[in-house]
Amino acid sequence: MTHEDNPKGTDNVLQDLGFEDAEELSAKAALALKFNQLIEQRRLSQMEAAAITGMTQPKVSQIRRYKLQNISLERLMQALVSLDQRVEIVVQPARRAKVPGIIVAV
Repeated sequence: MTHEDNPKGTDNVLQDLGFEDAEELSAKAALALKFNQLIEQRRLSQMEAAAITGMTQPKVSQIRRYKLQNISLERLMQALVSLDQRVEIVVQPARRAKVPGIIVAV
């Protein structure tokens, strides 16, 4: 196996798999993970989560199953705020060691 046969991956597996919207999908997945953790910690049903967040039960179900194609980053952030979370967006220059991109830290 030569070096070309084993290309170096990035920190984003979705990007490595060729998804054009890999950064957005990664951010959505991180927010959905936090959303799902909160739902489990609070032992909320999907109907209860929907009532708290202002979403429909089917939308909550989509997030619970990580089906995030029809759910915006903004909606996920609003849902987290509804669950008493503080969501921060930080914009800073990309340094030489870091490439430009979107990062969600939860």
